[in-house]
Amino acid sequence: MISVVIPVYNEQASLEALAQELAAVATKQEWEMEFIFVDDGSSDGSWQTIRRLAEQDARVHGIRLRRNFGKAAALAAGFRAARGEWIGTLDADLQDDPAEIPRLFEQLQQGYDLVTGWKKVRYDPWHKVIPSRIFNWLVSKLTGVHLHDHNCGLKLGRAEVFREIRLYGELHRFITVLAAARGFRVTELPIAHRPRPYGRSKYGASRFIKGFLDLLTVQFLTRYGRRPQHLLGTIGMLLALFGLVGIIYLTVLWVLTQFAGYAFAPLHTRPLLIYSVAAVLLGAQMMSIGFLAELITAYQSREEDAYSIAETTEKRNS
Repeated sequence: MISVVIPVYNEQASLEALAQELAAVATKQEWEMEFIFVDDGSSDGSWQTIRRLAEQDARVHGIRLRRNFGKAAALAAGFRAARGEWIGTLDADLQDDPAEIPRLFEQLQQGYDLVTGWKKVRYDPWHKVIPSRIFNWLVSKLTGVHLHDHNCGLKLGRAEVFREIRLYGELHRFITVLAAARGFRVTELPIAHRPRPYGRSKYGASRFIKGFLDLLTVQFLTRYGRRPQHLLGTIGMLLALFGLVGIIYLTVLWVLTQFAGYAFAPLHTRPLLIYSVAAVLLGAQMMSIGFLAELITAYQSREEDAYSIAETTEKRNS
C-alpha cells in the first residue's frame, strides 16, 4: 500500500479535484492506496469537503487538528496514521501533479529510500523563486545533502523514513536532510509543476528568516544533536583561552610596571581587561551549557534510538 499524506489549510476549492487525480493514479497503476487529508485548522469548509470525499471513496481518510499547528505537525499526524509500506507527501494546492508519483516510485526501485521532487521549471512569482533557490543552495552547502529543491511538497519514500524522523516547528522543510542524517539514501527527480489554480500561498516573506533559523537548528541537530558539548565546549574553551591569554598579558604588564619601572597605562583603562574577563566568564558559561545539554541528551537517548537499522539477516521470535 502507498499512503499519501496531504496537509490542508484553507484549500477547500482544490480538494475534490486532487482526490480525483489521486484516484486516477491508483486506478491506472492498479495500486492499493490511501489518501490521508490532514485538516490543519482550516476555516473555509475544508473539513466538510474531506468528510464528504471520505464518504464517497473508502481510500480517503481525514484527520482534523483542533487548531492550526503548522505543516510539520500536520505531516507528523498523517505519518502516524499511515498504514502503507510506502508513504508520500503532497501539497493540497494542485501545483504538484499526482501523476508524477509513479515516476518517484520507479526511482525508489533503484535502491533509494526517499525521493523528492525537483520543481525544475516553477510557476511561482519571482520573489518566491529566487529566495527559494538561494535557500536550497545554502541548505545543500551547509548540510552536504546536495539537492535542488529540499522543500518540494511531493515526496515518496519508505515508511520507516517518515516514522524515524521527528518533525516539529517548521522542520518539514528539511525532511531530506533529517532522513540523510539517519543514513537513508535520498535523491531527487525533476517533476512537472503547475500554476496555482485556487487561492494564494500561505507563506510570506517571514518564512525565509524562519527558514534560515531552522536551518541552523537542523545543522546543530544533525551534527551535534548527540554530542552538543563538542560544539558548545569547543566554543567555550576558545573563548576562555582568549580571555586567559589576555589576562596573562595584562599581568605581565602590571609586573613590569610595579617592579621593573616601566610606565604603562593603568590596567583599568585598558579595554582588553574587560574583554578578557568577559571571554573567560562567557567561555565557562558555554561549557556549563554544554554539560547540561549532554545530560539532557543522555536522558532522552533512553527513549530514542541513536541509530537506524537498514536490515538484518535473522528472524527472531518475539
